[in-house]
Amino acid sequence: MYETSYHRATSVADAAAKLAASDEGKILAGGQTLLPTMKQRLAAPSHVIDVRHIADMAGIAETGAGGVRIGAATTHAEVATSQIVQRLLPGLASLAGHIGDPHVRHMGTIGGSLANNDPAADYPAAALALGATIHTDRRQIAAEDFFTGLFETALDDTEIVTAVEIPAATTCAYAKYPNPASRYAMVGVFVARTDAGVRVAVTGAGADGVFRHTGLETALEADFSPDAIAGVTTDANGLLADIHGSADYRAHLITVMAKRAVNACKP
Repeated sequence: MYETSYHRATSVADAAAKLAASDEGKILAGGQTLLPTMKQRLAAPSHVIDVRHIADMAGIAETGAGGVRIGAATTHAEVATSQIVQRLLPGLASLAGHIGDPHVRHMGTIGGSLANNDPAADYPAAALALGATIHTDRRQIAAEDFFTGLFETALDDTEIVTAVEIPAATTCAYAKYPNPASRYAMVGVFVARTDAGVRVAVTGAGADGVFRHTGLETALEADFSPDAIAGVTTDANGLLADIHGSADYRAHLITVMAKRAVNACKP
C-alpha cells in the first residue's frame, strides 16, 4: 500500500499552496473519479488536497445579467434541486438530476466533472452549449478553449477550478442515451438558444471528446423544431466506436437525442 497524505484545505489560497508544495498532489472534491483510480492503482498521489469544505467554492447564485454562478465544489444534487438553476437553466438542472445514481449525485461536483473532462461526461456538453466560463484560482477560461481532448483541459498542473459562470439562455435542454451499466452518456446532446444564437454540443460520441455540432446549429437557426433536424446527418468519421456501439450507431443517436432535446425546450 502506498502512502498518501490527506489535507483539508481551508481556503482556495491554502489549497493552491498545498498543491504547489506537493510532488504529486491531487485535488479532491467529490472523489468520484480520483478515489476509484487510486483503488485500482491507476493514480498514486503523494498528497490529496480536499477542497469540498471551502466556502468560496460552494453555492449557487444568480448573476446580475440573469445567468448563474456555481461554485466548483457544488454537488450534482445541489445543481439539480436549485430553484435558481431550475428557473433560469432548466436543462442544466435536468442534466444534473440524471447523472449517475443518488450516491454519485450527492458526492460528485460540477468542478470535478469539468476538470476531469471524461469524454462521456454530461457537464462538458452543457458548458460548451451554454457558453460557460470556467473560473480558476488564476484566470477565467471560456468553455470553447477549456476542453482540449480526451480527459484533457487547458488547466495547468497546479491550477484549481473554483467556479463556473453560465450566461442566460432563452431556453435549453439536454437528452442522452445512457450506458445501462455506468449511466454515462453513449451520446448526449445539449441544445441552447441564447442571444448569440443556437448552440448544440455533443458528448459521449466524439473521439476527441465534447464538440459543437455546426450542422445541427445551422438547421435550428433556420427553424427551431425537431422536424428541422430530422434530415441532418453526422459523419461517423471521428466518432467513438466500442463494444457498446459503433460510430455509425452513435452518429444516428446524435440526431435522435438532438430531436428529443429540442422537443424538451420550453418555448
